[in-house]
Amino acid sequence: MESAVFILTAASSLGVFLFRGQTKYYFSLFLHILLIVTASSWAFRALSAGGLMQFNLLERAGFLLPVNIDSLSAFFLVVINLTILMGVLYANGYLKLYRQTQSERQLSFHHLALLWLHLSMILVCTLRGRTAFLISWELMAVAAFGLVVFEGERKDILKTGYAYLLQIQMGFAFILAALLIAGSQGYSFGFDSLGAYFTTHKPLPVFLLFFIGFGSYAGFVPLHSWLPQTQLTAPTHVSAILSGVLTPMGLYGILRVLTYIHTDLAPIALLLLAFSLLSGLVGSRNTFLQHDGKKLLAYNSITNTGIIGIGIGAGLLGLAFNLPALAALGFTGGILHIANHALSKSLLFFGVGAIYRSTHTRNIDQLGGLIRTMPKTSFLFLLGTLALCGLPPFNGFVSEFLIYRGLIKGLTLHTGVLNLVIWAVFSGLTLLSGFTVMGFRKVFETVFLGTPHSDSAARAQEVTDDLLVPQWLASLFILTIGIWPTFFLKLTGNVVALYVTDLHPIGAAVPMLVYVGSMGATLVGAALFVLWIRTKPQKPVHIDCHSPNSFRKPKKEHEFG
Repeated sequence: MESAVFILTAASSLGVFLFRGQTKYYFSLFLHILLIVTASSWAFRALSAGGLMQFNLLERAGFLLPVNIDSLSAFFLVVINLTILMGVLYANGYLKLYRQTQSERQLSFHHLALLWLHLSMILVCTLRGRTAFLISWELMAVAAFGLVVFEGERKDILKTGYAYLLQIQMGFAFILAALLIAGSQGYSFGFDSLGAYFTTHKPLPVFLLFFIGFGSYAGFVPLHSWLPQTQLTAPTHVSAILSGVLTPMGLYGILRVLTYIHTDLAPIALLLLAFSLLSGLVGSRNTFLQHDGKKLLAYNSITNTGIIGIGIGAGLLGLAFNLPALAALGFTGGILHIANHALSKSLLFFGVGAIYRSTHTRNIDQLGGLIRTMPKTSFLFLLGTLALCGLPPFNGFVSEFLIYRGLIKGLTLHTGVLNLVIWAVFSGLTLLSGFTVMGFRKVFETVFLGTPHSDSAARAQEVTDDLLVPQWLASLFILTIGIWPTFFLKLTGNVVALYVTDLHPIGAAVPMLVYVGSMGATLVGAALFVLWIRTKPQKPVHIDCHSPNSFRKPKKEHEFG
């Protein structure tokens, strides 16, 4: 039944060209909901069936397209569906002005590309054989290109889109080469050939090809050059989806390959840790040099790719040196951070979009004082920054705490070199956390506190509910994971079980997680109370907007981006 619905939804996607105006949006929303219900039912059935579900997607049509859904696929399906849902809901309000300036054909192509991005990501997570995965991967890349060049009449946007497509195609070539090598000696062509290939060959050379191919999508440095400008160029709801789930599809590819690797774990772990630390530090350094809010968040996506990679690399290191706590907690923290980052980053992109709709600028230096004129957006943005900084009681704290605890538990007195590596990773992760907290504190102060720095900031008003509801939805999940981590750790543990046999360290970490989280939440709450006291609404400030010295004149920006 679900297969028929999936195929019908794909075939019906062209129906967006038959509708006009708001009806077009509601039709596409209906199709997205069908995809969400279908893919989510697959995910939960796979988890309830012990982590594996197999069927032929095209059985009713008389063709063979085998689908394999394990706990890793199910986890990504849930994250994809939730992020897409929030993005599509946000698009309803954000596309209002575009409906006045863009043609019906452009809007139809936009909705079609978003639908096929959703479809293709579901297929990427569920197909493993032969050319099916590669075709789905290409569909995903082309659909994302269509979303990025939504305003394709502008040459700079087209240039950004082609640069993205070129680099992604280069990554695709490395993925193809790795699969060809693995299938060159009589093995089946696809992921299923990797298990047999890696039992007779050293995995490191082929894994390196996969890492370059998938890593270019994930945004690992130095394969990241396409990412900041692409997320800056796309409409805000698309930027949230690109950052929240499209770039993590590269991480899905790496995690999928790792399920077949059982040797050479130490060099692979060191490789992943080195590039993850490099990505985190480069992303963190560039994040807070930006003045455009969207570009700032885009560079921070690179930082979080590094944090996720650190967790996965630490888990591999634990497997290589038989350290169960490091293995279980590293993988759990890294994989859970994929979901946490998707939620937090979506919320922050939505916040930047709301600010842009109200002030017509993304230049943070031209803002200020928005906590008085946009209190709801200010509160939600603050919640997102606290989550992204890894502070309790928010979701980011849970995943980062597990990685830290795993690294501490991994310290062993009998292996000096391993201790040195772990201390280096621990120090690097601490630097990333510190830079993130200090940087976002400065951003929040500049944008929301103090006095307005431009006429547009002084005249800002709170945005409408259609732009706020998706932010509240993201906030709900952020708080739920942070306050009730046990349930989500159990779900993530099903994924970690693909790599680690001993999951007891996850349960053992919960009491300390709750204790530290409670203490930290108390301190964060006290700090927020002091902030509220300092920023209570005061008498209105009357400003002579006609005086040439009232404000610095804001830089001219594109009207809707």
